[in-house]
Amino acid sequence: MHVTAIVPAAGGGRRFGGAIPKQYVSLLGIPVLVRTLQALWGSGAIDSLVLVVPPGEADRCRAEILERHGVRAGRVVSGGADRQASVHAGLLAAPEAAEIVLVHDGARPFIRPETVWAAIRAAVSTGAAVVAVAVTDTIKLVSPDGHRLETLPRERLWAAQTPQVFRAALLREAHSRALADGFRGTDDCALVERMGHPVHVVPGSAENLKITTPEDLARAEQILRARGTRAGAGP
Repeated sequence: MHVTAIVPAAGGGRRFGGAIPKQYVSLLGIPVLVRTLQALWGSGAIDSLVLVVPPGEADRCRAEILERHGVRAGRVVSGGADRQASVHAGLLAAPEAAEIVLVHDGARPFIRPETVWAAIRAAVSTGAAVVAVAVTDTIKLVSPDGHRLETLPRERLWAAQTPQVFRAALLREAHSRALADGFRGTDDCALVERMGHPVHVVPGSAENLKITTPEDLARAEQILRARGTRAGAGP
């Protein structure tokens, strides 16, 4: 079973701020993106990897990020205007041999090997799987004018993470249909769900955070220190 990982890392990191994209920011001496790729390769679950970077960044990423830190990506391609376009670009670059496609955020460096394997097994069995965590806060649905409230049933709410894993043919069809219909989704599961295909939920971890803000980076440093990771060392 050939598993290809697509790592979208084409965002500009506007919410993070600073002069460089969040995926290139140093996390105890190593770029966030490098730590993410190390975690994926270290799981032993993937056969090939496609890295999707901002337009015009491919050569810089290879030289300054991948080669400098000794990590590999089968292909490095330019992303699109949003996450959906970037994953689609990764799909177009994925090898024909890919039977399972795993999509994982470039700024989510703490994925555990056992979680990667669990998501892959679920996708092999059911066609589609998402790593997620149960919501612990009470969630309110608010009207556009900010007044009307509805309390959603917390026991049925889960916060989606990545990886999100799919049979390759299913994900390709979902992206093709979304493109043809002009549909934009916030994650790949949304594209599969609109086809009527169920997505199996694999329990994740609160540590599997996506680094989006400086506060997230500070928390990530705390996680690494709690794991006993030295500055400049891998996860």
